[in-house]
Amino acid sequence: MFTIGDFAAFGQVSARMLRHYDALGLLRPAVVDEVTGYRFYSADQFSRLNRIVALKDLGFTLQQVGEIVDAKLSADELRGMLRLRQAQLEDELARSTARLTSVEARLRLIEREGHMPTDDVVLKRIAPTRVAELSAISPSYDGEDIGPVLQPLFGQLFERLGTAGLNPCGSPVAYYEQADGETIRVHAAVPVDTGAAADVDVLELPEITQAATIVHKGDMMEADRSMQTLARWIEDNGYRSQGYAREVTLQFDPDNPANWVHEFQIPVTKPVTGQR
Repeated sequence: MFTIGDFAAFGQVSARMLRHYDALGLLRPAVVDEVTGYRFYSADQFSRLNRIVALKDLGFTLQQVGEIVDAKLSADELRGMLRLRQAQLEDELARSTARLTSVEARLRLIEREGHMPTDDVVLKRIAPTRVAELSAISPSYDGEDIGPVLQPLFGQLFERLGTAGLNPCGSPVAYYEQADGETIRVHAAVPVDTGAAADVDVLELPEITQAATIVHKGDMMEADRSMQTLARWIEDNGYRSQGYAREVTLQFDPDNPANWVHEFQIPVTKPVTGQR
């Protein structure tokens, strides 16, 4: 038998935490001296302690920990549950990291306010293009929602093109359409010469008669910088935007988003004089 201090030391927890677990009924001492009230623990109780600590550290509430431990799950069942929770926490971490990156990009935009030249914007015609594509629905146009939908689509698209024997002949294009409510239909497309495949859509991406365009260099998390430059140019030159921008991938580096290069193409029109 071990005193509470020794058991805490071997289990690498604090005696205070063991008293708390005792009060909650999570881990009762094996023996409590009736005279002194001293708590004593057995080596067999490390098994329960290990489960409690592992589950707590993975983010479960102590109430949930108690329910799981009392269910007497096998080691394999517990490992499966822990792996699932680990994957959830890793996803939350990735999303939090992406949000921090987005905040940093917004702060840089704020710092550049009043110093965003529009000389790099080019007005041009975009010719119609035959493309193969896949599409899916994103909950919103927010970058946090678009990225997890768009990236797998391109992977699936190129895999299916290879299976169908269709050869890409140009730069990948992402474009967007309003769906229901705030949801967005996301299209991952790539130009192809000829042919068809049962598991991809082959269609003609229509001409844009007038497109305000800009080349964006760097991570797409910083796309707002170039998009707001486009918006400033459109307003300053008396145009109106029509729908969402197309995003043409000119350079892609899977190891370093800082090396990415995209062209944003947004349809614009000149309003009739006097039109509001």
